[in-house]
Amino acid sequence: MTILFTPEDLLRYLYKETSPAMNAAIEAALEEDWTLREKLEVLKASARNLDKIMESPRTEVIMNILQYARETVTATA
Repeated sequence: MTILFTPEDLLRYLYKETSPAMNAAIEAALEEDWTLREKLEVLKASARNLDKIMESPRTEVIMNILQYARETVTATA
């Protein structure tokens, strides 16, 4: 009997959130199913890329904050 695993199952496995029984079932399936291995590799690559993403605010936002700070200091002084 073949057990079908969802992408969510693979994500939980990747982040070590599965039970020992589920780990064993997924690992057995990974040994036999190359498409499942490929799906897991895609998820692993995506997780690595998420760690590299850096967000920073737009310059306009920073300038607005600085302007507000200047106005607040001037108004209270």
